[in-house]
Amino acid sequence: MVRSSISFIAIALLLGCTSKQETDLMQAYNEKANYHKQLQKTEKTQLYQDNVTKAMLTATYLYMPNFENNDTRDEVFIVGLYLEDKASGKINGKGNSLTLNGKTPKEIKELSLDDERLKDLSFVTSWSRYYLVTFPHEANKKITLVFESNLYGKGELNFAKVAKYVLNKEAF
Repeated sequence: MVRSSISFIAIALLLGCTSKQETDLMQAYNEKANYHKQLQKTEKTQLYQDNVTKAMLTATYLYMPNFENNDTRDEVFIVGLYLEDKASGKINGKGNSLTLNGKTPKEIKELSLDDERLKDLSFVTSWSRYYLVTFPHEANKKITLVFESNLYGKGELNFAKVAKYVLNKEAF
């Protein structure tokens, strides 16, 4: 009798305490699910001069897996660029270049800070400029986005169409 009473009380306590917390956590996660998915596909690089950040590039890969054998969709990124020297120009001009595995972009479209696509992204700041950048299709599973500046140097961002640890056999 005592054993069954203690078991009943223990089960009641466990169920009563965890279910509300679990429900709240799941609800909070589901509200931000898209944010978390985009965060997993976001990379950042900084270019320094005398230990001071002169340029910062953040990129979010907008790739959604597709199980078609002949997937030839373009590679699309939302790229945020902060340049300390505003006169040093835009993402692909005045000594700046952006390439994906050595290929130049097909299209670069500047986004306003109140664009809907920026709401689910991390690292959105008011002092950066944001662009929707489209590159030609890349067959490789591992791709490298390279930003080069004549003034500040070169930064690389590594992305993958599959989980990165599958390509490297080690966790990042």
